[in-house]
Amino acid sequence: MPPTLTYPGVYIQEIPSGVRPITGVATSIAAFIGRTERGPVEKPVDITSFADFEREFGALNLDYPIGFTVQDFYQNGGGLAMVVRAFKGPAPFPTAEIKWDKLKLIATAPGLWAEKLRIRVEKLADPTPLKDLADQLGVVPADFFNLRIRNTKPGVEEEESHINLTYVPSARQIKGILEADSRLLRDNGSTGAPAAHPDPPQGEEDKIWKEDQYSAKVTTSGSDSGALDVAAYTAAINALDHADLFNLLVIPPDTLDNGSLDKAVHTKAAAYCHGRRALYVVDPPAAWNTVTEAKNVTALGISGLDARYASLYFPRVRKANPLRGNLIEPFTASGIIAGVMARTDETRGVWKAPAGVDAALVGVNGLEIDHPMNDIENGILNQIGENCLRYFPIIGHIVWGARTMRGADILGDEYKYVPVRRTANFIEESLFRGLKWVVFEPNDEPLWAQIRLNVGAFMQGLFRQGAFQGTSARDAYFVACDKTTTTQNDINLGIVNVVVGFAPLKPAEFVVVKIQQIAGQIQT
Repeated sequence: MPPTLTYPGVYIQEIPSGVRPITGVATSIAAFIGRTERGPVEKPVDITSFADFEREFGALNLDYPIGFTVQDFYQNGGGLAMVVRAFKGPAPFPTAEIKWDKLKLIATAPGLWAEKLRIRVEKLADPTPLKDLADQLGVVPADFFNLRIRNTKPGVEEEESHINLTYVPSARQIKGILEADSRLLRDNGSTGAPAAHPDPPQGEEDKIWKEDQYSAKVTTSGSDSGALDVAAYTAAINALDHADLFNLLVIPPDTLDNGSLDKAVHTKAAAYCHGRRALYVVDPPAAWNTVTEAKNVTALGISGLDARYASLYFPRVRKANPLRGNLIEPFTASGIIAGVMARTDETRGVWKAPAGVDAALVGVNGLEIDHPMNDIENGILNQIGENCLRYFPIIGHIVWGARTMRGADILGDEYKYVPVRRTANFIEESLFRGLKWVVFEPNDEPLWAQIRLNVGAFMQGLFRQGAFQGTSARDAYFVACDKTTTTQNDINLGIVNVVVGFAPLKPAEFVVVKIQQIAGQIQT
């Protein structure tokens, strides 16, 4: 509102420009779902490296294929990711406990990993130096104790030390400190300050974590997840409701050797990605090792519009297994493909097909197929919307296909190509977030002009980066928001309609070179 004019003079008033920049969202955040050795259950956990995965969910393990898949993602150029630990077991999930005197602690997550945890309580012989801290917190010095926690599993170096803890409610109360700082244990109903463990004899300090008189071990064991079923996978997929944003979904099989996902899991995953504007990277069943078997795409249960949000890659790959003496074994390729997509997004943009001679499969030694695929067989699968992994001399193992599972030629779908689908996802998600400010604004021409200005600036930025077809902005995109898109009836209903169109870049699948002989010096 203008200032109240009360005295003669000059008044300064700042006028809003109406510019609200729309920021493009990330395009290659990958969500991984599967069983792990440890970690929170059915909760998305953000990671930025394979080292993060190991710290939170455990090292590579033959019982949990997801570790190999996440490692593949980072080896092939992946960046941001999240992991959801799926778990099959009775609710509440059995979790290991440690009891010592008045102390009662519980592992941060279910699983047999916690059976090797031990705790040791220590106190100062003379707590007088803690008097000032005790006065500040309203406790007595004798209430303080130190807690050491160690994972004694062979080959694991994991220890925590929490000092000046107290059972009394305060800034150093054990419950809050463990929740904030511990990766291993939580308070589970402690009833008071615990007694300290005695010190071992001088020279026998190595007994601290081996003998029960010097440290306490797990008193109630937990349990690992059983084999995952459709219900467990569904619960883990639904846990992504708590994730702010992900673009790629990867679900490796539950077992490393010849494992495959149930048809119902594929159906659920593709439908979920449809609702979240993400792409489901699909692995073929383990039984598919011939082109004839690979033609049975309908067996995966992904169809209709959901198929626009899924992309299938055949065959599986062969690579070294470090847990079996680097023996060359078959693995699913979805983690690799997600990494290739992330790498392509970083170097070329989401509108570039994650395929071609630059889409190398890092760490791959071969392909799990009965014979090297030829061009004719590749053409058969390409026409039904299935992407092939190929080997070419000199070039190596690469992605040689960029279609969604709605990409069969017979369907003629406008979202037959992966980069078109992912570009649309990117634009939709960016506008969805970037137009939140519009809600509850006066629905009239000034608002519509602001929307056109901001959405147009966003689309122009993409055009300048080469995201669309066309030599001019007019040919590449349009933004409409006016009385032709929003009628009086819409206004009465509280609706503002924004129509955005773009001319997507489509991959050059077929390069045709026409050669003609020149007739020479014939006089005519």
